[in-house]
This record gives sequence, C-alpha cells and structure tokens, in this order.
Amino acid sequence: MEHKAKMTPKDFFLWVAATVALYVSAVSLLALLFEYIDVVFADPLRSYQFSGPIRFAMASLIIIFPLYIYLTRKLNQDIRVNPEKKDIGIRKWLLFLTLFIAGITIVIDLIVLINTFLGGQELTTAFLLKVLSVLVVIGGIFFYYLKDLKGKWEREPQMSKNIGWLVSAVVLLSIVGGFFIIGSPQTQRLLRIDQEKVNDLSSIQHQITSFYQQKERLPRDLDELSDPLVGFILPTDPQTDENYGYSVKGTLTFELCAEFNKESSEKETRAIRTPFGKVVDSNWAHGVGEVCFERTIDPDKFPPLKLLR
Repeated sequence: MEHKAKMTPKDFFLWVAATVALYVSAVSLLALLFEYIDVVFADPLRSYQFSGPIRFAMASLIIIFPLYIYLTRKLNQDIRVNPEKKDIGIRKWLLFLTLFIAGITIVIDLIVLINTFLGGQELTTAFLLKVLSVLVVIGGIFFYYLKDLKGKWEREPQMSKNIGWLVSAVVLLSIVGGFFIIGSPQTQRLLRIDQEKVNDLSSIQHQITSFYQQKERLPRDLDELSDPLVGFILPTDPQTDENYGYSVKGTLTFELCAEFNKESSEKETRAIRTPFGKVVDSNWAHGVGEVCFERTIDPDKFPPLKLLR
C-alpha cells in the first residue's frame, strides 16, 4: 500500500511563504518593467515621479526574490527526499491557485489589448511593451507551474535549475538597470537634500511675497522674515546650516540663491509643495553648484493688503 504523506505545519507555512514570495516578486518585477518603459517612452502629457516606485520595486525584489528562490529549492529538495510530499494538499491547492491567477491575468491582458485595438485607440509602443511584459512574466509562471504539476522538473531537475538561473539573471539585470535611472543611494540622498532646498526656497519666496503685501516693500535681508507670531522660522541650508542667498534687485525684484549637489529634472521640479500643503507650478530647475532664482512680484496679483481694505 502506497504511503501517503501527511501535511505538517512546516509544510503549510513553507508552501504559503513560497507562494506569497512568488506573487510579490512577479508584481514587483512587472512594476519595475513598467517604470522602465515609462522612462524610455515617456508621455509628454504626464508628469512622472520615477525614483519612488522604482526604489520600492527594487527593494522588494532584492529581499523577496532571493527568499522565493531559497524556499522553492528547499521545497524541491524535500520532495526529492520524500517523493510522497508532492501529493500533499497544500502543494496542489497553491499550484492550482497560481495557475488560475496566472491564467486569469493572461486572459485579462489579452482582452485589454484587443479592446484597445477595437476601440480605435492608438497602440503605442509603451502600451504594447507593457502587454508583452505581462504575457512573458505571467506566461512564464503559468508554463513553469503547469509543468511542475505534471512532474517535468522531477524528471529534469537540471532544466529546472537552468530556468532558475535564467530568471535570476533577468531579475538581477532589472535591479541593476534601476541604479542607472535613479542613481546610487548616495545620489538619491543628494537629490533629496536638493529637493529640501527647493522646498525651503519656495517657502521663503512665499514669505517674501506676504511681507511685500504687508509692508509695501521687499525685506532688506531674510532675517526680517522671521515672525514668531505667525510661526515662520527662517529655514537654513540643511548641509551648511547657513542662510540662503538673498539680494534685492529692484523695487519688486529679488533673488534667492542656493548651492545644489545635482542637476535637477524639469519634471521633478515642476510641482512644489507650499507650507499650506498645496501643490503649485513653479520653475526651480537648477544645475550643479550655486544657482540663483530671480523673481519679480506682480502687484496686480499680489496687491498690498491696505489696498484691499
């Protein structure tokens, strides 16, 4: 009589963990590929913030994908030692669930493609590449686990290992590609510092405009802006802790200066958050080194407050 293996708590959690790791890895890889496609084939009508989504997808793959590889190999080794474990319920349930989800995803992907085509919409390169990415990634998962159910990888373990190495190489290349787009962690830190400087300059600019409306003149220096009653504390350069550069160029014209570490992207500096939480359009594009921004107050847009009384 054939011995039937019983499912242990260890089997249950290992298979659940491996399956969750597979799903997270697949979603993260697709998210990363989608971001790369958006970078290469950028839509001029949309403003993208690439670094955040790319960083998150890269971090997920760096942690979760090796975990998936480790758990999968551990489970496969266990099945080779105990062949009867290939028939435990949790394994079959999760494999069929994976096939079901992968199959549904492929069908939906094809429906979206055909619907877009029939609707007369333009099939852009970016759209087609995203559809292809889903087909390749999810289709690969479907193929691999369909063959796994049929016992192919038990008969051909070397081919299974080769596929594992191939997929690992693709994931590794995807992660490395992210560093070419967002830069190293040090580069990201410098960019965040530069963005903090831009936010500070935006806040100071708003306070100068408010000062003009109240006093009908520009402040002689930035220290005049400090006002404990309204809670404004003059921000300083986060790297040097010194005041930002400021000079009066005319009755309504002034200049704000700061030292920047990296050249900015116009798309990254288009939206600036004000102290009131609003996002406004502003031009803070800058190069490396000291950059000065000349601003002129429009009295029609920012009339003195006493004229409004």
